[in-house]
Amino acid sequence: MQEERLTRLEEKLAHQEAHILSLNDTLYQQQTELAALRRRQEELLAQVEQLRNHPGTGSETGGEPPPPHY
Repeated sequence: MQEERLTRLEEKLAHQEAHILSLNDTLYQQQTELAALRRRQEELLAQVEQLRNHPGTGSETGGEPPPPHY
């Protein structure tokens, strides 16, 4: 009886350790992705700020004059 109880507790502990390792891996991946997203957000904010300060210098104009109006 006591041996069965100990075996069940050991099995539960092994499963919990496996779950903790899995959760740790998932958390690490999410932290890495979040850091990359934050860097990208900063880059995009800098681009938006640059466009606000210097309108018409974006790549969409290509240095060409605006088309004539009809």
